[in-house]
Amino acid sequence: MLRRRYQRILWFFGRVLLHLIWWDIFLPFIGLGRWSGRSRARRLQRIAARFRRLAIDLGGVMIKVGQWLSSRLDILPPEITGELSGLQDEVAAEPFEAIRSVIESEFERPLESLFAYFEPTPVAAASIGQVHRASLFSTDGEETPLPVVVKVQRPNIEAIVEVDLKALRMVGRWVNLYPPVRRRANVPALLEEFSRTLLEEIDYLHEAKNAEVFRANFADDPEILVPQIHWNYTTRRVLTLEEVGGIKITDKEAMLAAGIEPTEVARRLFDAYLKQILDDHFFHADPHPGNLFVHPLPSNEEEETPGWKLVFVDFGMAGEVTPTILAGIREMIIAVGQRDADRVIKAYQIMGVLLPGADLELLRQANQRAFDRFWGKSTSELVALSTSEAMAFIAEFRELIYDAPFQLPDNLILLGRCLSILSGICTGLDENFNVWVSIIPYAQRLIAEEGGRGLRGWVLEAGDTLRTLVNLPRRADTLLTRLEQGRLEFRSPELKQQISRVEKALRRLTASLFFAVFLFSAVQLYLADQTILAVGFVAAALLSLIVPLFLP
Repeated sequence: MLRRRYQRILWFFGRVLLHLIWWDIFLPFIGLGRWSGRSRARRLQRIAARFRRLAIDLGGVMIKVGQWLSSRLDILPPEITGELSGLQDEVAAEPFEAIRSVIESEFERPLESLFAYFEPTPVAAASIGQVHRASLFSTDGEETPLPVVVKVQRPNIEAIVEVDLKALRMVGRWVNLYPPVRRRANVPALLEEFSRTLLEEIDYLHEAKNAEVFRANFADDPEILVPQIHWNYTTRRVLTLEEVGGIKITDKEAMLAAGIEPTEVARRLFDAYLKQILDDHFFHADPHPGNLFVHPLPSNEEEETPGWKLVFVDFGMAGEVTPTILAGIREMIIAVGQRDADRVIKAYQIMGVLLPGADLELLRQANQRAFDRFWGKSTSELVALSTSEAMAFIAEFRELIYDAPFQLPDNLILLGRCLSILSGICTGLDENFNVWVSIIPYAQRLIAEEGGRGLRGWVLEAGDTLRTLVNLPRRADTLLTRLEQGRLEFRSPELKQQISRVEKALRRLTASLFFAVFLFSAVQLYLADQTILAVGFVAAALLSLIVPLFLP
């Protein structure tokens, strides 16, 4: 079964690569790029749809891969990320006897001796494990059992993960052979980061430690509830935690029925994530609706509205904000608060997400234009923007969008995916939710902290200005020298694109000439009964077309 699974994954990705080589490399190389380009969006969407079906069929790592690919907006086209964005980590449940076997093998005890009650039907079933309601035997002399939820790994999941990762590493080596991909992204390194994150997710002891850290970070916040871990009933493959219950974060009707205002839930949720990112530097990275709840508290007669707590569960995916990323995020928040496009570029540079050769001036212009057109609008207003306005922006900066001058580290991708899901939830709770307004108080605080550095900040700024003035005569002299020697270079995206087209045309012409010469020679040799040499020249003719495809 595992061998067939391995072969099926390789066969799928092998066909995809051959498809891309034919349509997006070979046909443009021989002058049919415009024809192949017309169907590109439709073809990519079909590929993503086929992968989606494969992932649902295989389960296991493939669903996680699909979710990971849907977040790689920096290296994948929107036709693929959009098709995969709705891939849910929900698959058919394992039979109860298989789950019983896992629990009993972990604790080396019968299930009935561990739990006073264990619900055979799972509450939820995902690709790695599934969740069951249960209760522990009372230890305080009372007869009431303690309600818990038990998360149990699927049988044989570790072997499946190993096989899937082995197949993906092979695919990564294939993809990395193509220079344009190799220049844009280190595919093997990205897969290793994904593998590390996935292996942490299937270790429930690691998840339990994440939950404890999160619980400690919000220990003094009465508005946040994190379930307690029962360590005596937790192992690497079984996780037992307090059952807290509550209303699903997307169930607005139930919230209103309980007297809870959804708009207030959206605000508290967003503020909780800003605290995690900016203050704790540790965040819950999977805020989908199955992991967030609203827990109503007993109503107080003195209060007009009942109290409630925001509940976080499932800490298998948690991210850390490194000092470098934190510095970049702080700079970005200040830049957004002040609508400063130059500081946005500085934030990119601090985080190290720009590829070498990125056109900073064009990027600055795009950010400034985005501020001018979109700043201050709520999510519903952004959605309601006319298609013509969005297309005008895309047309104006099509060169920048096509080049996609970013390569994001995996922890930043995790954060971006988290904030994307969070934005959708907040908008669902409050259609007028405005992320700009929500960020402004934090931006004001950070600006005040920045201003609090006082004289040191002014000295550093003055030092930068002084260095620029000192270097100005030397840079002017260098500019004049290059102008005299005819070595002056212009940074123009349009000019670069035209030069690239000329180079490609010359390369195609050269390859075509070699192909014609080798093919003509092969025909002549074949007519002279020199079959072996003729075959060799045919091979040379084919190589003359194929080799340039893999040249940088």
